[in-house]
Amino acid sequence: MNKFKDQKITAKGETRAWVSLTELKTLWFNTGTRCNLTCKNCYIESSPKNDRLSYLSVEDIAFYLNEIKEDKHPVELIGLTGGEPFLNPEIITILDRILNDGHEVLVLTNAYRVLDRHIEKLLSLKENYGDKLHLRVSLDHYTKEVHEAERGEKTFDRTISQVRALVDQGFNVSLAGRSLIGEDDEQAINGYQVLMEKFEINLKLSLGDNIVIFPEMMIDENVPEITTSCWDILSVSPDSQMCATERMIVKRKEQEKAVVLPCTLLAYDEQFELGNSLKESETDVYLNHVYCSKFCALLQFRCQLLAIPYCHGKGCRGSC
Repeated sequence: MNKFKDQKITAKGETRAWVSLTELKTLWFNTGTRCNLTCKNCYIESSPKNDRLSYLSVEDIAFYLNEIKEDKHPVELIGLTGGEPFLNPEIITILDRILNDGHEVLVLTNAYRVLDRHIEKLLSLKENYGDKLHLRVSLDHYTKEVHEAERGEKTFDRTISQVRALVDQGFNVSLAGRSLIGEDDEQAINGYQVLMEKFEINLKLSLGDNIVIFPEMMIDENVPEITTSCWDILSVSPDSQMCATERMIVKRKEQEKAVVLPCTLLAYDEQFELGNSLKESETDVYLNHVYCSKFCALLQFRCQLLAIPYCHGKGCRGSC
C-alpha cells in the first residue's frame, strides 16, 4: 500500500489536502513521553522507559510564552500532555509560569498516584489562579474491567478516588472517556454519570464541557487519504481542523532545541516539524498521515453525522 507516502500527491495521483494556519488559539506542550503507566493502546507509546521526547524545562516553555506575547497570538488555551505531565520534575514551576502569564491551562493526566507528591502546591496554584487551572483525568471506561484492560490491574479504584478528592478540593476537573464499538455517546455519558453517583463524586457531566468521549481506536483500520475535493464531499472545512488553530511543542531526545509540530498526534514524524519557533510554524500542513484522516477530517465528519460535539479545540489528544 502506497498511501501517505508523498507529501503533496496521494497514492491515486490526486492533490493531497492541506491546511493553513488561520490563527493560533491553542498551544500544546508535550512535557515528555515518560509515564508511570504502560497502556495497551497508547498512540505515543508512553511508558516508564520511553524518553524519546525529553522533559521540557520552564526555560523551553518560557521561550514560546514570550513569543505569544511579543507577536500577539490570540491563544485561548495552553495544553500540557505527555507521557504523564506530573512526572516532569519542573511541572509546578511550569504551571505557575503559564498561569502567571494569564493563560488558561489544561493538564491531561492519568491521576494514578502521580498527584500525591504535588497536591499541596497544586492547592496553592488553585488558590492563586482558580479555574484557570484545569485537570482532565483519563478514565478509559466507566467499567473497571475495560479501564484496567487498558491501564493495568488495580488502577481503576485509585483513579476514581483521586477524581473524588480533586472535585472535593474544588479543582476544575473533567474526564476523558471512551465509548466501545456499538456504544453511542449517550450510553457512555449515562454510564459515566452513574459511576460518579455511585462513588459520590459531585460532578454533573456534560459532553464537550467537563467530559469528552472518544471512539474506540481501531489502529489497523484502513482509511482513505484526504484530497482537496474531500472538503466538499465531507462538508468539512480545512479551517476547522486542529492544525488550523493549534500547534504542539516537543523536544526530541538529544536535541538541543524544541521543535514545533502542527498537532498533538504526530509527535514522532519528523516530516511534520515546522521549525523551532511559532513564527516559523506559520506554514501549510499537508495531511500526509493516517491520523490526519482518521482522527481529524473523518472524525469530524462522523461527529456531524451523529450530531455530537467535535472534540477539536478540547484536546484531540484525549487520553493521557
